[in-house]
Amino acid sequence: MALNARREKEKQQRAEDIVAAAEKVFFEKGFANSSMDEIATEAQLSRALLYVYFKDKAAIMRAVMLNALLALEKTFQEALQAGDTGLAQISGIGRAYYQYSIDHSDYFDVKTELNTFPFAEEDTEVAANMSACRLRITELMITALENGIKDGSLSSKRIPNTSLTAHMLQGALHGVIMSTREQREEGFAYPDGEALVHYSIDMMSEAMRG
Repeated sequence: MALNARREKEKQQRAEDIVAAAEKVFFEKGFANSSMDEIATEAQLSRALLYVYFKDKAAIMRAVMLNALLALEKTFQEALQAGDTGLAQISGIGRAYYQYSIDHSDYFDVKTELNTFPFAEEDTEVAANMSACRLRITELMITALENGIKDGSLSSKRIPNTSLTAHMLQGALHGVIMSTREQREEGFAYPDGEALVHYSIDMMSEAMRG
């Protein structure tokens, strides 16, 4: 039993090492320009052994996408714990998301591609883990909203449905952050990206204030 457990742990560690190596390759060269050979070299494994763990580089990318979601979940958890009111928590989550887009810009880009990246039938476990993680991320926002309604810092009249509000806030803020990352044209007066994000968070927070 102990031997089997150790082998399973070693197998899991090797899979994680492969994903970590793939992240370096993907983030440096881009997914389309990366190869399994390059990932194997970075992971210091043979190409044949790489295929024992992952069917193709798309399967590895899906594991990277899960890592991106897990990192975001941790970011939201920390923001939720740091706020002393529901309003502070939901505002903190918004600011934490923006900081995530800066500190983990590659993960942010990967997360943006989640809805369009193809999934194979054999990826049901990865897909289930990703769906569960996305649900937990949304539930953290819902918790902040519910806390705010309970403590009076947020208005129940302005937030009749915490689930829909959480999804709306995610989409709205993601769109604002994406707008700050677009290529700029010369001669057009663009607002400062960071100022725009914080202004948007303040506006959304004020609209929900109790």
